[in-house]
Amino acid sequence: MGATTRKTGISVMGDVPWGGHVCLFYLTRDDLLDTLVPYFKAGLDSNEFCVWAVADPLKETEAIEALRQGIPGFDRHLERGSIDILEGHEWYLKGDQFDMQRIIGGWHAKLNFALAHGYEGLRVGANAFWMQSSHRKEFYEYEHDLDKALANRPMLVLCTYPINASRAVDVLDVARAHQFTIARRDGEWEFMETPELAQAKKEINGLNDALAVLINPFIGSELLTPRERSVLAYIMKGASSKEAARALNLSPRTIEFHRAHIMQKLGAKNIADLVRTVLRKEYRGPK
Repeated sequence: MGATTRKTGISVMGDVPWGGHVCLFYLTRDDLLDTLVPYFKAGLDSNEFCVWAVADPLKETEAIEALRQGIPGFDRHLERGSIDILEGHEWYLKGDQFDMQRIIGGWHAKLNFALAHGYEGLRVGANAFWMQSSHRKEFYEYEHDLDKALANRPMLVLCTYPINASRAVDVLDVARAHQFTIARRDGEWEFMETPELAQAKKEINGLNDALAVLINPFIGSELLTPRERSVLAYIMKGASSKEAARALNLSPRTIEFHRAHIMQKLGAKNIADLVRTVLRKEYRGPK
């Protein structure tokens, strides 16, 4: 499947893994084009089949002209058929009917076409025109389902939403349905943090002690096997036996077996004592 990470062409993002689902909130037409043109250039340069589902504030002819101006030799890509410019409303609401399975199935068909014709994968850009439509709720559900459908597939999808047409609740709903959310306002970039992302950062900060168990030596660490150190890392994180077992692909009983051996080797009476034993500077040995 080629490289597992792809260049986005978006300076604040860099490379992302296949299966990436990105949301852009933009303020002006220039903000939209200044993001999408480099995004598609990166895809074409990486031998990806590109699809742009165009909707307001752009017309198909305007999208093509912007790509032509921003991508050297763009007409060769167009003639080769490496990029497909679609009318967004017709793609999503064929006959003015919303059909989630048809839409997602359509993307999978595009991906199959790309792979069958020697492309590395599929890169999609889609302008959200439904913010003020009666299909708003259905499209939010579609975004969540699409996020799941991208897993383990060589696809990148960038969904673009106008800030001026978005309420605060819309921003949160849309951000939760994407893996990455960025905003561009009058040429300035911003990362937008959802409550889930804030919680993830908090958990990552709380993993410092757990990661140290795996990365840095501590007094008594030489007594533990690599498996025991992995189990100890989850203990330091505060994981239950079931959570550690699920993460390490072991049974809870095996986790408890390792935990008993770890406590015996490090001379700990209980979990709290075990944590103190790992963090203190002097190792006292078994008691």
